[in-house]
Amino acid sequence: MWPFNRKFKKSIARIEITGAIASAARVRILEALEFVEQNRFPALVLRIDSPGGTVGDSQEIYSALKRIKEKVKVVASFGNISASGGVYIGVGAEHIIANPGTITGSIGVILRGNNLEVLLEKIGVSFKTIKSGPYKDILAFDRQLTEPEKEILQSLIDTSYNQFVQTVAEGRKLSPATVRSFADGRVFTGEQAVDLGLVDRIGTEDDARRWASELVGLNPETTKFFTIKQPKTLLSRFSPGGAKLVSNLEFAMETNGMPLWMWR
Repeated sequence: MWPFNRKFKKSIARIEITGAIASAARVRILEALEFVEQNRFPALVLRIDSPGGTVGDSQEIYSALKRIKEKVKVVASFGNISASGGVYIGVGAEHIIANPGTITGSIGVILRGNNLEVLLEKIGVSFKTIKSGPYKDILAFDRQLTEPEKEILQSLIDTSYNQFVQTVAEGRKLSPATVRSFADGRVFTGEQAVDLGLVDRIGTEDDARRWASELVGLNPETTKFFTIKQPKTLLSRFSPGGAKLVSNLEFAMETNGMPLWMWR
């Protein structure tokens, strides 16, 4: 538990979200948001540099941001890339700022499976499956999908996609029809995203700090960030790219067998 510090009331909290969004990232981000709330920071800048992640984890972070906005002004700053699940989280902020060349968008949901049936036949490998129902081995890699299975999975995707559209519409104060007009999986630059209403303005992370300061009546020239850092793993301590590698490994391990995600 972090001790309460009155100086936090004159600082801008900063949380950085990098890499794939899965359960380990969700836990760290929710803990950081709780710290922001408990220590009564007046404002938060959420720096997002993520290509996306799992549906449920992105939704939980978004819900936490919706709740914290009742007490804390939240500005999202999109970095090199904030796509799919990164967008889902970002629209939980009151305001969004992006670089002109930021890659964003990719609003949609994807479900992928591998079909190795032909390869397995060539090498003489087959599987015998005993199952409790006709769809228990849906997306099995040793056979083609049946038409009923395709319909089930498409319905799953459509439901998750509709949730995504509704969230973006709610967060950005747009109509669902407007969101659907550009939520077809394509990506945009930050500049294009402003024209679409997905982003409020073009600017840097420091511009986001200044904006957050102004929103809560602090001096943008002197108000500093207080970065809530993730605990370093052993790998990240010894390797400059270790943190990103750990994030990717976590995502691969956590989504094994759960291939539904918001991903660019």
